[in-house]
Formats: sequence, C-alpha cells, structure tokens
Amino acid sequence: MPTLSDLGQLPKRLVLGRPVRSDKAGESLLPKHLALPIFASDPLSSVAYATQEILLILTLAGTSFLFLAPWLAAAVVLLLTVVVLSYRQVVHAYPSGGGDYEVAMKNHGQFAGLVVASALLTDYVLTVAVSVSSGTDNIISAFPGLDEHRLAIAVTLIALLVAANLRGVRESGKTFAVPTYLFIGGIVVMIVTGLLRDFVLDDRVVAESAGYGIEPEAGYAQVTGLALIFFALRAFASGCTALTGVEAIANGVPAFRPPKSRNAATTLALMGGIAALMFAGVTALALLSDVKYVENTCDLVGFANCTTEPQRTVVAQVAAATFGGPDSIGFYYIQAATALVLILAANTAFNGFPLLGSVLAQDRFMPRQLHTRGDKLVYSNGILLLAGFAVLLLVVFDADSTKLIQMYIVGVFTSFSIGQWGMVRHWNRELRGLTDPAARRRVQRSRVINAIGGSLTTVVLVIVVVTKFAGGAWIVIAAMPLIFLLMRSINRHYSHVAAQLVPDSDARMKPSKVHAVVLVSKVHKPTLRALAFARATRPDVLTALTVNVDDADTRALQADWERYDIPVPLTVIDSPYREITRPVLDFVRDIRRSSPRELVVVFVPQYVVGHWWENLLHNQSALRLRTRLQFQPGVMITSVPWQLESSLDRGTKLDGSGPAPGDLRRGLTDEVEQTPYG
Repeated sequence: MPTLSDLGQLPKRLVLGRPVRSDKAGESLLPKHLALPIFASDPLSSVAYATQEILLILTLAGTSFLFLAPWLAAAVVLLLTVVVLSYRQVVHAYPSGGGDYEVAMKNHGQFAGLVVASALLTDYVLTVAVSVSSGTDNIISAFPGLDEHRLAIAVTLIALLVAANLRGVRESGKTFAVPTYLFIGGIVVMIVTGLLRDFVLDDRVVAESAGYGIEPEAGYAQVTGLALIFFALRAFASGCTALTGVEAIANGVPAFRPPKSRNAATTLALMGGIAALMFAGVTALALLSDVKYVENTCDLVGFANCTTEPQRTVVAQVAAATFGGPDSIGFYYIQAATALVLILAANTAFNGFPLLGSVLAQDRFMPRQLHTRGDKLVYSNGILLLAGFAVLLLVVFDADSTKLIQMYIVGVFTSFSIGQWGMVRHWNRELRGLTDPAARRRVQRSRVINAIGGSLTTVVLVIVVVTKFAGGAWIVIAAMPLIFLLMRSINRHYSHVAAQLVPDSDARMKPSKVHAVVLVSKVHKPTLRALAFARATRPDVLTALTVNVDDADTRALQADWERYDIPVPLTVIDSPYREITRPVLDFVRDIRRSSPRELVVVFVPQYVVGHWWENLLHNQSALRLRTRLQFQPGVMITSVPWQLESSLDRGTKLDGSGPAPGDLRRGLTDEVEQTPYG
C-alpha cells in the first residue's frame, strides 16, 4: 500500500517520469540529428522575426528606404557565416562545453570571463522571453481572437517547456526534433513555391498589406547623410537577431556523442547553412510580395480595423500570399510550424543556461545547487531559475515581442566579441610551441578566422549598443554589471568559507571535558529518551535544565521528577519575562565563559507529527532554540525526536501505545509504563 511519502512523489513522477541512475549519464548523449533541433532551434527559428525586425525599422521612414533591405540581409548572412566559422574553431579548441566563458577565463582572465558569463545569462533569459512571445504572436496571427490572452498563453508555454526539459535531454530532443524539421521543410517549400510562382509561372505573390501606405514617423520623413547611415545601421542591428543562439552548440559540446568536437562542428555548419538559406529566402519573398510591417498597426494607411485586429507577422503574410490566402492549408501549416518552433527555440536557452550555470557553480561563481543534477540527470535548478526570470520579463513587458527584442543581442555580441579575441590569444600561445609547418598553417588559418570574427562582432556590438540603447538595451547594459558583482560576491563568500575550513591545530584539539545539557519541559517519553541518550554518551557533567516561566508548572514538574526517581538532578533557572530561549542561551554562555575549552552538548527533545496541520497545534520552541544555539561557538545541538503515530508509515505503525521491537532492550523506553510490542 502506498505511503504518504509515495503519494507526495506522485505529481513529480507524472511530470518527470522515473528517476535515472547516475551511471546512465552516457545514455543522454545526443546524436547529430537530435542535437541540431535541441541546440540550433533558436538561430533556425529566428528567421521568423529577423526579417520582420529589419522591415520594422525601415518602415519608420515610410516605404522609401525598403530598398536597403536586401543589402542589410546580405550583411547579416555574411556575419552569420563568419560567426559560424569562428565558433567551429572554439568547438575544436575547447570541447569541454564552457564556450565563450571558458575561452575568456583562460585567455583574458577572471574579469573578462565574468563579463561573458553575465552577458550569456541575460541573453539566455531574453531568448526564452523573445522566442515564446514571438511564437505567441504567430498563434495570434492565425487566431486573432486570442490577442487578449497573450500573456496567459506565453506563461503556459514556458510551463510546458519546463516540464519537457525536466524530463531529460534525450526526451526533450525527441520532443523538439519533429517540429523543428517540419518548420525547416515548410519554410523551404514556401520559399521554393513563392519563387517559382514569381519567376517561372509569372504569378506574382502579393501580401495582404501590399496595398497599404505608411506615413513616416516624425523625424524620419527626410533622412539623409549621417542620419541615413545611423538609420541603416539600426535596421542592420535589428536583423542581427538572426545570430542569436549560435553559441549554444559551443556551450553544449559535452552533450554530443563521440567524437564530440567533430559532431558539434558538423552540427554547427548545418545550422549555419540552413539558417542563412531560410533567412535569405524569407527576406526575398517578403520584398517580392511587398509586405508592410509597422510597430503601431494604425500607422498602416488603409487598414480599417487597426484598433481591433492585430497585424499578422511577416512570415504569416508571406505564407498567406504564397499558398493562396489566410484560409489555406499551407498558411495554417506554416503558422503552426513557426509558432511551435519559436516556442521550442527557447529550448536552446533551457540547455545552455543550466550548463553554463553548472560550470559557474563549479568555479564557485554561482550557488552550488546549480551544479547538482536532478532525477533525470538534468540541471533542474538551472531550468527552474531560467523559467522564473523569463516569466518575470513576460509579465513586465506583457509578452510584447517588439519591446523585448529591443533588449536582445547585446549580451550575444558581448560574448561573441570577447570570445573571438580570446581565441586569437589562444592561437598565439599555440604557435609559440609549434614547429611543424602544416600544424602552424592550420593554427594561423584558425587565428585569421577568429580575428575576422572578433573584428566584425566588435563593430556590430558597438552598433547594437548605440542604436538600441534608448529602445531598451540600457536595461541589459545595467543588468550585466549587477550579475557580474553578484558572481564576484558569491566567489568571495566561497573563498572565505574555504579559508576558514582549512584544518588546523585547534580543530584537532580535544575538548577538556564534555558538559551535556538536556532541556526539560515535562516528564514524558521524549524527555526520558533524551536523558537516556545523554547518559549513554558518558559526559563529564550532565545537567537536566528547565526554565521556570510558571511557578505552579515548575513545582508539578519537580514533583514528577522525584516521583519517577530520575537519577539526574533537575536544574531550574528563572525567567521573569516568560522567555525560554534567552535564559537557555545565557546558561550555555556561562558554561563556555567559565571553561572555554569545554564542549557543551545540548539535547533538545521533540516529538514528530505526521501532518502539517498538527504542527500548527504545537509551539515551535525547539526549532527556535536550535536556531539560536547553532550560532554559539563550542556548542553542539542534538535533536532527540519522538515519533508520534501519525508520523509513522502505515506499515510500521505501532499497535496501540506499545514500543517498537528492541526499544526496551536498548533503553529507549520505561519498562514500568510500557509493555513490549506484540
């Protein structure tokens, strides 16, 4: 028959399944076909909003600067290619899974390493918030009536992601593989169909917003000179959201099957090629179909229902134009696949954040709980922490992807830049010890790749900070130093603790004598058990101590003490203000003050109940005493529990009030009052 403990575990088992043995960790390693959707779903899914972000900025000036979109998209694809090539070098050089954090720590030092860590942690949280809110946008594009439930939908989706990830990485991979591949297939079919219709069948695809006009916002009507350059760079910075998540594979190399580095590098190359192809194709179709997308729907001239009907996303408009309208099967397929992969793209962060948190915890920069694996061999605490911060962002910004994206990619390009320049230092150090010409050429080639990557990502970081600062990037720029200082503080705490715990002569010194103090409130079974235990330890001095808060109760206690002929004198200390904790503390301090080398062992009797509501019926004086006593040097606290029937499992409950087998023989009960069990 299941016990209360078993029933308490039931909800956990329904969500997580059966626990996994530690020696089964190798079975969680990923083949490439599962690693791709797990680690690359973020950059692959970013094609759903990267093009949209470029158009969103360009349409601030109306339609006159949409001609810049192809050039900006080409620049994003070039940057993506360089970054992918750069991270292939990281994967081979640092296969332990630290990614940019490990590169920065080993090549730039602790300061740079913690800057990278703070950047990545903030970016992982934003990845979840942006991906889920953008996925919610695509759900609403298919079903506009759900717009008023936007936040509730987004939070529910994060809860489902948490449950899936807590079940374990392989099971998450299987969950995410199908939607990711369906999304890739759907986008490729959409691109091919749209291009065939436009260039081969001469059947031009036209978006539903193609006939709308756009009124330029104030200050954007005449953009020339330096203002035009800044405007174009701002649109480019928004398009760079297509690069988010590229670093996740470098952080997750340990999760790959052997050979880990080669498999991770291959997966990285596949991810880069597929993401570039889809991003370029979606951008081309959006421009061919004349998609209009604005921040405020009512800026679309001619959109009659702008106050009640949200505008569809760029991908939704392209799908409707390609497949024959918003009621076509192709449209609903693309919307379902896009929404699903955007929601699941947050899984990149749910894999990267816990892994990075584990590495930081191992290095003593984060709480050690983040290095602990849960029942399913995943870092459960990291998953829950990430989900909590992501939900907080969704609530604060009402799951608005446009506002959230303004804070995005600052952390990404911070880690990109520091990591790539760290790799340049790594290759410089490698070259000093190499004499083989072929090996030197290979290292020099890698150094050039990382130098180019570092240069480009540094330039983009400056562009992102300058162009997005006022729009919300300042929040991330302010949060990163706070996380940095928090990690430094945690590290100092662990260092101080470690220094204080180093064995010395004082720790080895035996106490001059042991003084046992048994706290007494009444003459009952818990008290008698505590006295028996204390006597069994053979202390040099044994004191039974009670606090007099009521004269009548104290006299009754003394009478019971004599009636039961307890062979330990009862010491009574007065408490004129009816306190219990402070007089006991003063008594213990007096013992320590008179003999500093004397060890004081305080035995605290207590009875254990089985239901939470039973605890409400009893005072918690034992808990308060233990809490205060633990701060006293030279004092040990020994809890002596007496389990009441309600606290025992059904299979071990005592028959009536009799003791358990062996209690009488071990001296744990009174032979006069009780009879042997059974």
